[in-house]
Amino acid sequence: MAAGEQYGMTLAQVRKLPAAIDVSIAARAFGISRASAYQSISDGTFPVATIRVNRRLKVLTADLLRVLEGSSGGGAASA
Repeated sequence: MAAGEQYGMTLAQVRKLPAAIDVSIAARAFGISRASAYQSISDGTFPVATIRVNRRLKVLTADLLRVLEGSSGGGAASA
């Protein structure tokens, strides 16, 4: 992490992000290091799905917001 950068982001900051973001930005939103994020992705424990765009892994900002806001998403009612 570069000097002056801090871990963590507010929901307001996350809402201003583009539709798809780099894993490093998602890691910052979760308050973890980039290395921890990639390790979690490798382990299958990263809390949001990633998509591959060319050779890069991306996270959909909408998915990130759902997790950060504690929403289950899906829209289907459970019986």
